[in-house]
Amino acid sequence: HATYAAMISYFDEQIGKLVEKLKAEGIYDNTLIMFTSDNGPTFNGGSDSPWFNSGGPFKSQYGWGKNFVHEGGIRVPAIVCWPGKIKPGTATDHISGFQDMMPTLAEIAKIPCPPTDGISFLPTLLGEHQKQKQHEYLYWEYPDPIVGSKAIRMGKWKGIIDNIRKGNDKMKLYNLETDLKEENDIAQQHPDIVMKLAELIKQAHTEPENPKFRF
Repeated sequence: HATYAAMISYFDEQIGKLVEKLKAEGIYDNTLIMFTSDNGPTFNGGSDSPWFNSGGPFKSQYGWGKNFVHEGGIRVPAIVCWPGKIKPGTATDHISGFQDMMPTLAEIAKIPCPPTDGISFLPTLLGEHQKQKQHEYLYWEYPDPIVGSKAIRMGKWKGIIDNIRKGNDKMKLYNLETDLKEENDIAQQHPDIVMKLAELIKQAHTEPENPKFRF
């Protein structure tokens, strides 16, 4: 616990030194800093995510954080600093994914964006929420060699198909407005939503070139 806490503190100190350097070079006011994570709390490497409450409002033990498609594994904080552009202390509930990073950065740099299914969230950064385009849905796959899972988010609805490598093809359905921790599967009450999400998964899926990622 002490070692892990020290790692986090050291990380924080290094980011502070980076900010100090940007200011010393006179480029801090013209620098956009994004700080986020590629997945939720881990269960390995000597960490103890539940003890540290690393998942915040979400479960963070094995099966719920990193390597899994529950909210604790894919919903992560994002902190953005851009002096003169983003008002300090502001927050947003705009839903985005990492595929949105490239179009956002390309728009900021005023350069063409490579083909992507991402949507720039620059309007959100600038507080121009009325101009912000939204995803119809977000889709995830994780080809874990033992489990294998897929998830889709459309508005308040979250569908998960887990244990795919063990033969499961049934979707669990959650209403994230009332069940943020994904504790109550309501798939049987909403077969129409399940069918809609299943169809969107078929549309979103691309067969991986690497056989290890197929499932």
